[in-house]
Amino acid sequence: MNQQYEKYKGIHPGILLDRELKKRSIKQRPFALLIGEHPQTFNAITKGKRNFTPAITLRIEKELDLEEGTLLILQAYYQIKIEKEKVTENKPDFSILRKSLFWDTAIEKIDWEQHYKAIINRVMERGNEAERNEITRFYGKAKIEAALKAPKTKQSSLQVSIQ
Repeated sequence: MNQQYEKYKGIHPGILLDRELKKRSIKQRPFALLIGEHPQTFNAITKGKRNFTPAITLRIEKELDLEEGTLLILQAYYQIKIEKEKVTENKPDFSILRKSLFWDTAIEKIDWEQHYKAIINRVMERGNEAERNEITRFYGKAKIEAALKAPKTKQSSLQVSIQ
């Protein structure tokens, strides 16, 4: 693989493709039709919402005169990154936290980093000792103390829209 692509490991190759097309002043729809791909499918790929297949990567690389296999290798690195994130997903132990503590939202959909102040306040006010200990273990004492000292606002709501 070309050295210039080493820095792109872990980034969806569709985003890099979109950048390359813009750099070359190539419009997506005509290019998609040129390589025999449905424009909506091609758009989803360039937005990082859909993965590459070997067939489409070969057609794209041929048209753009890229090194064969580059996009597919970048796709593999991206998928490895996604799998690693799943393994090291940063969430507290749900077996300790009662779902009723988060009655107004789906506990699986909570962004534990973005809503940490509201989560900490709720667990410290309404949780039992085991739940408070789990949240302290998860966030650490310094973050707990900072969140409890911060003024409470209406924006610290935990409600998460279920898609």
